Amino acid sequence: MEPESGHGREIGEGYKYVSLGMTFAGGTILFMAAGFWIDRWLGLMPLFTIVGTLGGATLSFLNVYRKLQADEAKHKKRRQAKKDREARKRKREGGS
Repeated sequence: MEPESGHGREIGEGYKYVSLGMTFAGGTILFMAAGFWIDRWLGLMPLFTIVGTLGGATLSFLNVYRKLQADEAKHKKRRQAKKDREARKRKREGGS
């Protein structure tokens, strides 16, 4: 049985991608703030703020990329399973 695709499902898919954007922004801001705090503590003002920002952006990007790759693999697997079901159905109908 195929799940219904409707307005509610599309909104759910959209929220998943909004969540990924928030994850990226949150990670970058968190590492930037940590770098800023370390800079104020050590008196090396721009150094760790820049390092934290770049490190946070890199790690956040890798996290989002990994989640998108897993989502794409799941989508391909679902699509292949649907094709296989349709092929079996055609074979049964043709063979009867």
